[in-house]
Amino acid sequence: MVKKGKEIAVRSKELRGQQWLGFVLIIVSIFAVNIIGGYVFTRFDLTAEKRYTLAPETKRLLRSLDDIVFFRVYLEGEFPAGFKRLRREAKEMLDEFRAYSKYVEYEFIDPMEGATPQEVKETVNQLIEQGLQPTDLQIQTTAGREQKVIFPGAMVMYRDQELPLDLLEEQLNTPPEIVLNNSIQNLEFKMADMIRKITLKQKPSIAFITGHGELSETGVHDITQTLSQNYRVERIEIGGKVYALIHRSEPDEDGNIRIIPEYEAIIIAKPQSAFDEKDKFIIDQYIMHGGKVLWLIDPVIASMDSLQDNESTVAIDLDLKLDDMFFKYGLRLNKNLVLDLNSAQIPLRTGQLGTQAQIEFFRWYYFPLLNQASNHPMVRNINAIKADFVSSIDTTFADGIKKIPLLRSSPYSRVSATPALISLAMLRDQPDERMYNRGPQITAYLLEGEFESLYKNRMPPEIADSKEMGFREQSFPTSMIVVADGDMILNQFHVPKGYPLPLGFDQYTRRTYGNKDFLLNAISYLADESGLISIRSRELKLRLLDESKVRKERLTWQLINIVIPVLLVFLIGLLLTVRRKRKFAVHKKINRNT
Repeated sequence: MVKKGKEIAVRSKELRGQQWLGFVLIIVSIFAVNIIGGYVFTRFDLTAEKRYTLAPETKRLLRSLDDIVFFRVYLEGEFPAGFKRLRREAKEMLDEFRAYSKYVEYEFIDPMEGATPQEVKETVNQLIEQGLQPTDLQIQTTAGREQKVIFPGAMVMYRDQELPLDLLEEQLNTPPEIVLNNSIQNLEFKMADMIRKITLKQKPSIAFITGHGELSETGVHDITQTLSQNYRVERIEIGGKVYALIHRSEPDEDGNIRIIPEYEAIIIAKPQSAFDEKDKFIIDQYIMHGGKVLWLIDPVIASMDSLQDNESTVAIDLDLKLDDMFFKYGLRLNKNLVLDLNSAQIPLRTGQLGTQAQIEFFRWYYFPLLNQASNHPMVRNINAIKADFVSSIDTTFADGIKKIPLLRSSPYSRVSATPALISLAMLRDQPDERMYNRGPQITAYLLEGEFESLYKNRMPPEIADSKEMGFREQSFPTSMIVVADGDMILNQFHVPKGYPLPLGFDQYTRRTYGNKDFLLNAISYLADESGLISIRSRELKLRLLDESKVRKERLTWQLINIVIPVLLVFLIGLLLTVRRKRKFAVHKKINRNT
């Protein structure tokens, strides 16, 4: 019996030794992992959407930094839960940025903290002048509910530059929780794109084409000013000049002259007169050598100016001599107008009260509100886009060309072929919804691939075979965007002072549409080789509670959340007590035997 007791004591001692050895190994392993982690960088993202995994483009951008980029974020203070989540996600995103670059720094501040009413007013005006957009909130305090103005954005500083960054997406007719979720989805893109903008050493070049009645410089003033922050923007009249859009470098060993596009992208905004063959040839060869084009084309002549003095006007075809080019590249712009029950409003004078004119707003079905037609990053989560007399687009066969729809009207649309009578009289009656049954109409496409030249098999041999001319029948891989609405890029002018307003802002309804965001995304996609626009494809699922289920099962879930944890603690305590009693009973038995 004594021998058996000694054997049990020896085994107990060996067991304790193994436990101590295991503990020491765990401590050593932890130290080893920390030491190795100091030299080998890695991060683990266990979320389903990989929300904490930065895109390769973002990592490359961060690793290329050579000086401090400082974010001053105005998201500190008492906010509703949604804005607290935006603050937390913004901080976590900046922490992710810092993990890949020591040059990213930030601080979160409340610009209104401790300020007097006069100081608050001055601060609000100063931040608005710097370019940040305010948001009004209703805050619950001990004294009741009070209104608070916040700026859900940041000022980003790099060397001697300072730029505003809005973190909150504005989307019409969208629930606040979805707006916040979409804003969180775009945090990486917005922050990375801002770093790219502010650290850009050499701006890419883009050009507005003129000479065919395109929109004037004042008509595209706002988009030009915004683009000038990131690009060198010019206005070019082709005029049959081959060197307008492309230039030639030194000849190679075979004597071939390398042809290089002069601009990363060109914009053709609402031309009103026909293109001659010389200009078409130059644009075609610009595309063949890898140039990118944003086409904003009106296939139909229709304008609200014609309705200023008359109740009706007639929309007719506009022949720009571009149909053969678009057909060759894979599209057909239809000679029609899209009407949509989901449309923007226009003000109309309905009477006079003394010296005051009575103004009412009516939905104008010729101004459809366009939405994304695909999940392409260019249009993902974008605000509704206001169109003016837009036409539909069909695709044609073009071998090797990928056609991606970008914008569409709502399912409650119809199409009016030209010539079409446009009359304000339609606003007097309720629309017949049975007529708006044509479904969504595509109004913008992205084309990508290797395009075939319009002039293939049409050029004289002396031109086609000339190395100096550099004629190409097939393009390098490139892309273009075609929008069947020339006014989409046109900014309004203040009435009556006449100065240009921000693109997408409607001074009558005081609403801001997504025109500017879409066009900036389009130019970025065409001209920006960093590929940051692809980050917008990230999707974070919004896991909202089912309100109906919450109301019906509230008591059940409250009991589950309160009772089950208490029962688990009780059961664990009971199991530990039973285990301890058994352990002590074994030790007592061993002691009695020894």
